[in-house]
Amino acid sequence: MTQQLLHPAALDESALLSMCELRRQRRSGPGGQHRNKVETAVVITHQPTGIQGEASERRSQEQNRRVAIRRLRVNLAIGHRTACVAEAYRPSELWRQRCRSQRISVNPAHEEFPAILAEAMNLLAACGWQTKEASGHLGCSPTQLLKLLQHEPRAYTELNQQRSAIGLRPLR
Repeated sequence: MTQQLLHPAALDESALLSMCELRRQRRSGPGGQHRNKVETAVVITHQPTGIQGEASERRSQEQNRRVAIRRLRVNLAIGHRTACVAEAYRPSELWRQRCRSQRISVNPAHEEFPAILAEAMNLLAACGWQTKEASGHLGCSPTQLLKLLQHEPRAYTELNQQRSAIGLRPLR
């Protein structure tokens, strides 16, 4: 069995942040008379890819940092592919825990959602964006795979754009 590269969206927080640049900025946002008095906006850039996650809607810098990390993970899951060979693919332990009886159970708000999404997107790319083939390798139904992607509309859009680029019809 070949070693699969761990996707950045699946790394623990300290490992992910060690690959990132964190900037604090002043931005408009909520807050009444104290608005813009402190730098509460957070922008996190994944250095190897240039993909960013940012948040400025809360008054607490720590809350914005957590939201920015979450957004960075989702953006990485959608926009960054790691090497994956469909024929040698084995689902990760996380995927096996979340996929039982061909059903994927993960709430889009759960902290593991970006890692699950990244694994699905990587395998879809390795399978030429063929949902039936990818779902077979993942051990879920094609419908469940599409429902997972529909939880993050940008992932579903990316799937359809990639399919169109190689001459396949977009999915509804």
